[in-house]
Amino acid sequence: MAYKSFEDLEVWKRACRLCLDVYEALKGCNDHGLKGQMTRAAVSIASNIAEGAERDTPRDFIRYLNIAKGSAAELRTQVYIARKLSHLNSDHAKDLTEELRGISAMLHALSSSVKRKHE
Repeated sequence: MAYKSFEDLEVWKRACRLCLDVYEALKGCNDHGLKGQMTRAAVSIASNIAEGAERDTPRDFIRYLNIAKGSAAELRTQVYIARKLSHLNSDHAKDLTEELRGISAMLHALSSSVKRKHE
């Protein structure tokens, strides 16, 4: 996969949009603990993609993609909890969960591609 910068990666763009969606969805949430955890996890996804892409080795890039994938799983769990606590409505929780699954699949595919290219 050829790219000039992490800003060119569709998975990074989607992760940024997701992050903004999470912030918007939780704007009125008074559960500061869960809200903080969710926003940190959302920021972590895009941030780790960017940091890994800027590292000097494919091994580092793969490592950071895996960290981003872990943050996506963390956020999916938190979306479930937020829904059960009525901080998110069902439709919004479903949309966020589907987007997180899509981002996770893209991260997995990108990581596999980087591995194959550099083996």
